[in-house]
Amino acid sequence: MQSIKTLVSVASFAICMGAASLASAATIAPAGATFSAPGTIAVSSPASFGLPVTCNINFTGTVAANGSSAAITGATVSGSNSLCSVPVLLNLPWTLTASSATAGTVTGVNFKILSNCSSTPVTINATWNNATNTLSIPSAQTVGSCKITALSVNPSPAFTVTP
Repeated sequence: MQSIKTLVSVASFAICMGAASLASAATIAPAGATFSAPGTIAVSSPASFGLPVTCNINFTGTVAANGSSAAITGATVSGSNSLCSVPVLLNLPWTLTASSATAGTVTGVNFKILSNCSSTPVTINATWNNATNTLSIPSAQTVGSCKITALSVNPSPAFTVTP
């Protein structure tokens, strides 16, 4: 009977430790740094009749002091298409959290292009490449009536994401 109790205790401990390790996220370095992340974004919206419009974007923000996340506190959007001057980011700051060395999420995302894209903020998936210092999206990400169809930005200083 004692061996069964010991086995159950060991198994419970192992399950708890496994769940705890799954809950831990990757870290972003340099911790505590302010950053800019210039690149390009393509968005389709009712204002563009559902067609993607590619613009330049430059996100700004700060990496948390412990590297657990990065706060996106602003962005400027520009480009040759007249719709590039229209977007307004809503619900800032957005929070970038790495779940592994190559993937993560951005929470709180919402913006408007003539009108609000979504009635509530959403979470989008993101991918990370340490070798190229590139944050992108793995596929089109829906934000209400709008869709981010492409994103590629390069933070400065360069981010390093570790599991």
